[in-house]
Amino acid sequence: MQANVERAQKSQAHDYLEKFQKSPEAWTQTHSLLSSPKTTAEAKLFAATTLKGKITYDLDQLPRDSLFSLRDSILALLVTFHEGPRPIRTQLCVCLANLAIQMLEWKNVLAQVGSTLGSGAGDCILEFLRILPEEVTEGRKIHLTEEELASRTKDLLEDNASQVLTLLTQYARSSATAATNPRLFECISSWLREIPAADVVNSLLFDAIINALSEETSFEAAVDCLCTILRDTQEVDESIDIIRVIYPRILLLRPKISEFANSGDFEVYKGLTRIFAEAGEAWVVMIARYPSDFRGLVESILECCGRDQDRDAIALTFLFWYEFKQIITLDKYKETRLQYRDVFSKLVDVMIKHLEYPRPNGADQTDLFDGDREQEEKFREFRHQMGDVLKDCCDVITVTDCLGKAFDLIQKWISTFGPQASDSSVPNWQELEAPLFSMRAMGRMVSPEENVVLREVIPLIVQIPDHEKLRFQAIMALARYTDWTAQHPEFLQPQLNFVIAGFSHKSKEVVRAAALAFKFFGTDCRKLLANNVTELHSFYESVLDNLPPISQEEITEGVACIISAQELSKTYATFKLYCDPVIKRMMSRANEARTSQDDGPRLAVADYLQLLTIFVQNIQPYVSPQEENPAVKYCQEILPVLSAIAENFTNSVPILERVCRCWRYMVLSYRTAILPLLPNLAQQLASGFENSKQGCFLWATDSVLREFAEGAEFVDESTSRAIFKFFEQQALAFLRIMNDLPPEELPDVIEDFFRLLIDALIYYHQELVFSPVCFHILSASISALTLQQESPLIATLHFLRDFLSYGTDHPNSSNFGNGYDPSQTSRSNPPEIQEAVKQMVVDQKDFLVRRILTGMMFSFPRDCLQDASGVLLTLFEILPQVTTNWVKGTINMLPTGSVRAGEAERLMNAVEVKVQGGDFRKVRVLLQDFTTSYRRRNVAPREGLGRLEATRFQFKG
Repeated sequence: MQANVERAQKSQAHDYLEKFQKSPEAWTQTHSLLSSPKTTAEAKLFAATTLKGKITYDLDQLPRDSLFSLRDSILALLVTFHEGPRPIRTQLCVCLANLAIQMLEWKNVLAQVGSTLGSGAGDCILEFLRILPEEVTEGRKIHLTEEELASRTKDLLEDNASQVLTLLTQYARSSATAATNPRLFECISSWLREIPAADVVNSLLFDAIINALSEETSFEAAVDCLCTILRDTQEVDESIDIIRVIYPRILLLRPKISEFANSGDFEVYKGLTRIFAEAGEAWVVMIARYPSDFRGLVESILECCGRDQDRDAIALTFLFWYEFKQIITLDKYKETRLQYRDVFSKLVDVMIKHLEYPRPNGADQTDLFDGDREQEEKFREFRHQMGDVLKDCCDVITVTDCLGKAFDLIQKWISTFGPQASDSSVPNWQELEAPLFSMRAMGRMVSPEENVVLREVIPLIVQIPDHEKLRFQAIMALARYTDWTAQHPEFLQPQLNFVIAGFSHKSKEVVRAAALAFKFFGTDCRKLLANNVTELHSFYESVLDNLPPISQEEITEGVACIISAQELSKTYATFKLYCDPVIKRMMSRANEARTSQDDGPRLAVADYLQLLTIFVQNIQPYVSPQEENPAVKYCQEILPVLSAIAENFTNSVPILERVCRCWRYMVLSYRTAILPLLPNLAQQLASGFENSKQGCFLWATDSVLREFAEGAEFVDESTSRAIFKFFEQQALAFLRIMNDLPPEELPDVIEDFFRLLIDALIYYHQELVFSPVCFHILSASISALTLQQESPLIATLHFLRDFLSYGTDHPNSSNFGNGYDPSQTSRSNPPEIQEAVKQMVVDQKDFLVRRILTGMMFSFPRDCLQDASGVLLTLFEILPQVTTNWVKGTINMLPTGSVRAGEAERLMNAVEVKVQGGDFRKVRVLLQDFTTSYRRRNVAPREGLGRLEATRFQFKG
């Protein structure tokens, strides 16, 4: 598998090795490789890994009486490799642990491993002891019944816990080196699954753990071990005695915080921070109950935050601050909250300080991270996490106090550095930018009624110096307070001027921030800006073409919201004022795109279509059903334009998707008011789908189906019937496409069609079940199951689950038309529908079961398996004996040698027993376990699946 080998050779080698790993010959070959002195270390590691897989999944390939020889050979190999290499030793330990779990007749596991390896193999024994509990708790990989696994867990872990504790204690006493061996602490951590934390804390092992924190080689393992103990004390009422033992020992570590912060040993510093943070998380209830007793712990966590120069450890404390805030903001702990106000006040100061950008080291003052873009992105993400901590502080010491701290820092910078600032130089701008960011972060917590700090700070923000980072952060901060501005209109105009000026800034980041801010001003202050709609149109026209697509969308959403606040009599004219120029631009680029080989003009057309959709989404005037909707009037004007675009660009997926999105939102925004457009719209959706074969037309069809379904308000019966006929037309077109093209070429269309069908079942289940196309749709769904992409498979499986549920008394849909009463908790499915569904399934013969099982065994992505087994579950519920026969027939079609001797017979016997008892969920579990095991042991044959191979879907309608 060397890097210089060609891809085809790598693939060939990978296939060969995969087949080898699953073959019976691998048992002897792996032992030969591991035993030979001529084998390379890499080959031995591969052999050990292969042996692990064989024991985990393929132990049934060996006669039961040969397992003792297998055990002895693994022990012999461990004797050979007890000193390493460690990766090989680890894999062999996993082999032995998995064998011990499955070899029920092996009773003296720990004693035999210890005596065979001997006292000179301490690390090897410790590694086996560490691995054993891990493998037992992952027991679903092992082919044991639940009862056998529970019994084996008791034999290997519960019954040996005290013996292991004694063994580890004796080992720790044996020498100073043993007492600081990292493997010892890894082993303790693993066995804390079974050994009570109190037993470890009350033994000499706890002293060893604490002492190991002073040793470089064992520090990390000791931290992990101590944190595992701390997590075991979360039930504080049950753990009060050991908390009293642990807490003083942890507090003794506090002086090390400053020691390692000053020495620059940040890995140790991070480990200490983790200990204090984990203790805080585990004992947060105790801290709330006894605030004075545990104040030292909270102050230690705060000190870890404050001294973290690299800002690498502070994130470990974030969960504690959140959990602590959650509990002390309860009325029950009001007194604790008051006692810790000073701590949270200091925490605000620490967080704002850490929000500061670094000072550049080189001559380039704009390169803040020395060219390390990954570090810059990490810092940006980190700032938003610290912003969440600031929100927690707002809950504890009030928003006004937190905002006041940011305001004080802004004022301090203005008085200190403001006079020195110029357009070309802004000294120490980091100290101003950080409180601005903090204001932005805390914006969500501020009530629109806040009347103390914002009145003072907003006039300062709109006057800050013209520095890129400062201007960006100031605009983003203002964008957070637009709902406050809506309640304080006297502050609107200066902010709006400041934001609009940002569109002329040389920095693209500032321009993008201005567009986002304008969206929020338009959304929240729409009523205040309604009278400025004409002036804003000139501004909109002047900046639109200079913005990137995402900013075009944001500014468009802002103006669309302002238009939505117009009087009804002005809506049509304003809608037209803003959209006509957009359509003119779009048509110009469309004419260019028809002759251009470049994708640019076509993408531009798609972008302008998106802007039109945003207008449609946001301009939704309230109009009574008897009146003409002015927005619909304008949509009626532009419908021919959109239709022409769709007809002329049948090969451009971005354009078609945006056209369909616009049509879809016309329906969703104006609902039944769109009825005058419906005939032309339905015609365009039908012809567009037939000509382009793009699923977006089905996506738009879905909105029509839902909005004009039977029983919808203001929809008459004839319209509803016409909509179902329209749906049938789309379904026929889909079936013809499926007849012409294999599913592999239609994954998106298949996904959209079956999502449409899920809604069709909800609103038209009776019409659909008795429609002539329904049988063919079921056939198409079976054909679609040959796909391997997750999204279309999930859509198809969801449809099948819903469809098959109509063969039961209680289908997945709860909507039964006009007579449906939501107060009824149960409603029977008509018998004629149940029988029709069952008959269609029977008429498909065993093809559905065959495709489901084949997919579960060979091709379905992992996330599809649950839904696939859900289809089988419903099939067993509606046709238990028939489905049992189909499953049996499918299992018998599997390639020769791929199923273990007697395995199929045992499976079917168990299935039949559960079916006769009506326990269909257990049948589902049996089939899930069988297909999972089969899939692990077998790969799809290159020559095909033989009788399990899918047949091509055919439709002649």
